[in-house]
Amino acid sequence: MPGVRCVHAPAGIDWLQADEMTVCCGAGTPVDELQSALAAVGQRVALPPGGSVGGALAVGRAGVRRLGDGPVRDAVLQARYVSSAGDVVKAGGPTVKNVSGFDLCRLLVGSHGTLGFVGEVILRTRPIAPVSRWFTIETGDPMAVFIALHRPVSVLWDGRTVHVLLEGHRLDVDEQAARLGLAPAEDAPVVPPARRLVAPSQTLAEVAALTPGDVVAELGLGILHVQADSSESHVGPVPEPGVASIEARVKAQFDPTGRLNPGRTARG
Repeated sequence: MPGVRCVHAPAGIDWLQADEMTVCCGAGTPVDELQSALAAVGQRVALPPGGSVGGALAVGRAGVRRLGDGPVRDAVLQARYVSSAGDVVKAGGPTVKNVSGFDLCRLLVGSHGTLGFVGEVILRTRPIAPVSRWFTIETGDPMAVFIALHRPVSVLWDGRTVHVLLEGHRLDVDEQAARLGLAPAEDAPVVPPARRLVAPSQTLAEVAALTPGDVVAELGLGILHVQADSSESHVGPVPEPGVASIEARVKAQFDPTGRLNPGRTARG
């Protein structure tokens, strides 16, 4: 297409400081490749599997581990990106305890490449838990199970079965599972990829029960994954006017000429 340039971020790990629990890598680095390298020192990053590091940051969705890991933006300490003017900009700091200035690099997370092209990032790493196990329990009251859990990594409900991911020391995981009557499971349930809705956490189970089709609710987060019909749009919800106005002003500051990822918005 005339006037359009396809760009690719560099790939590869620049350095890893295991003692400081930080890693620097190109945004084009495959997430699975990064996780394999970190596993050699007993660490990992809180990014969803598959795709590239830059892709995970651009989309900004944490996957089913968000309850325990937090949002994707929490993994980013520093980013080097190319602005719409072609300048290389550095935002954030290389250490976990950096507290100076506005946390600009996190603004890039979830922006779908509309504010800048990320080339390199410094990420916070986490220790790999000694034990990581999925469990299930069939119940019509998923919130009762959720409330009884202690620091779960993920709690999913498909309308009949609650799926729980517990991590930690083996005795702690086994004790909690036995106390709640959880049965061991092989893996996480399949999450419908088509649509992602948001509802208040306290009413999520009720909303899920009233939603037709296959649904998986992320308890504690207010996120509902729904299998959409082929006729439905896969674009995220339209923001309220106030939010849309803020998005437009931010976009105008970062990309006044609309050069970055034209036709896309921070919603996708």
